[in-house]
Amino acid sequence: MTGVTSVSEETDRCVSEEAAGGGSEEAARGGWARLDGSLLAVAVEVLRHGPLPRAELSRRLGLSPGSLTRLTRPLLDDGLLVEGGAELQRSTGRPSVPLDVRPTSARFVGVTITADTLYAVVTDLRAEVRGHAAVALPGRSPDEVVRAVAGVVDDLSRVHGPLAGVGVGIGGLVTEHRDVVVAPFLGWEGPVPLAAPLGEAIGVPVSVDNDVRALTAAEHWFGQGRGLHSFALVTIGADVGCGLVVHDRQVCGARGLGGAIGHQPLLAVAPGGPCDLGHPGCAQAVLGTGGLTAAAAAYLGSPVTHAELLDRAAAGAAGARTGLDDAARGLALLVTGVTALADPELVLISGEGARLLELARAAFDAESARHGRPGPAPVPVRGAPIGVVDRARGAAVVAVQDHVRGDAPVA
Repeated sequence: MTGVTSVSEETDRCVSEEAAGGGSEEAARGGWARLDGSLLAVAVEVLRHGPLPRAELSRRLGLSPGSLTRLTRPLLDDGLLVEGGAELQRSTGRPSVPLDVRPTSARFVGVTITADTLYAVVTDLRAEVRGHAAVALPGRSPDEVVRAVAGVVDDLSRVHGPLAGVGVGIGGLVTEHRDVVVAPFLGWEGPVPLAAPLGEAIGVPVSVDNDVRALTAAEHWFGQGRGLHSFALVTIGADVGCGLVVHDRQVCGARGLGGAIGHQPLLAVAPGGPCDLGHPGCAQAVLGTGGLTAAAAAYLGSPVTHAELLDRAAAGAAGARTGLDDAARGLALLVTGVTALADPELVLISGEGARLLELARAAFDAESARHGRPGPAPVPVRGAPIGVVDRARGAAVVAVQDHVRGDAPVA
């Protein structure tokens, strides 16, 4: 299979040197599987936020210095944590040795599946991208997808060394990181087992998740949501979705439908007509690529692609600006509903919606203010441009989380 691309020779060399260590890498992999309770909390805190001085780690976790020493000793002995360079403590001026993980001690592949292409990345334990690949999807049947994913994973592992896990992100409903209940763009109506056959083909644990939840996982542990107890990620493109973190945990819902806001009603009637399910004025009909371009065509007098619409709006074309402003007001209604329900510390707008927010920010802010309430400051809303590499990285983070928590399906 072709299409494997290294990020840099230096990065690959670093990974190869770690692989040559053999025993220490295997010890680190086994060590994570044995952790639970306070030991796991310490290790995950260092993974997400390290390197951390011991005093800062004690403060974050509410542990006494003696308790922290007792907990970190076996983690250091096992090679899961290492001591980094010394830093001066502000109070005494004495050196403090930060604790960190060895990011290159394990490698993961993340794959995001579109209707016609697989995008894959290799990451380290902290989700830094070490390599990437893109291959055409030969077909959309489950067997064809399994073979294609297994092929690209095999190619990447040959270049970057043994893997600790693989994550797959897919647009659809996924349950328990294993089975795809429905994936409209692939024509799947399941449940379709995906983790099990992939694990058998690849020989390492495989975790499957909805692609929006995977993106949310990446932002939660290693992105703009790191350090926040709550935030929302609203994705807008062909579909509309939402990932939600509350009390430092992602909300998935009883049936895996947490954040499924694509058909949330926004308007009595959408300018471009109903969505593909016949819902008038839902988020998909107002903000999705198809609905937005259909509405814009009425203003412009001719069909327009989504990219052309945004480019014309950026150039100041009146009809394009009007269409975008209408959509931004719909986005404000959607975000208002999310913030009223969950009261997050931050809302990120990703996908093609990030540029919509940038170009029609004034209309978005005005509509948000119209529906705001007196008292607390409004929730910050920021654009977060995200591409296919970011989506694949999100899938890798799902595999990282399952690996360190011991939740990965058995290969």
